Amino acid sequence: MLARRILAAALGAVALAAVQLAGAAPAQAAPRVLYYDASRAAEFVAVVHQGAQNWNNRVTNVRLEPVPAGRRANITVYVDNGWPRAYTQSLGNGYWYMGRQAVNQGYHPPRIAAHEFGHLLGLPDRRTGLCADLMSGSSAAISCTNAFPNAQEATRVNSNFATLQTTGPRAYEWVTAGA
Repeated sequence: MLARRILAAALGAVALAAVQLAGAAPAQAAPRVLYYDASRAAEFVAVVHQGAQNWNNRVTNVRLEPVPAGRRANITVYVDNGWPRAYTQSLGNGYWYMGRQAVNQGYHPPRIAAHEFGHLLGLPDRRTGLCADLMSGSSAAISCTNAFPNAQEATRVNSNFATLQTTGPRAYEWVTAGA
């Protein structure tokens, strides 16, 4: 009788340990949060938020969030009458312009916003002309409305922020397809 109780207690302890081990997931690093300030984006504030959300839907190692009161933004978004362009100080830090000239020529504003965020996330322009490539920018047709990074672009950004590698200052400028 005592042996049965000891055996039952031992089996219960083993079962409890197995349940605890099965329920334990490997620890995952929290994504790096980058704060952006869209307050200077004028009529494009909603588009800037949409561009950030498109990245948040596709990557896991970094998250773009509107800057809360009392915090400093990693990324500042401006608007002007020129072409869209981005300037990075380091990976995840810098500013970009939502240029009205590209919008006025018919380029899709959410695509422009997501593309420019891509530069701050460490991606260069890739002038492939393919609509599926977010970073092809203006080399894709004006009719292109894809505003999401493809799997390769998302993987590169996840890789950039998995190791938190840094990049030096860079400038990226949206140019017309024929230029």
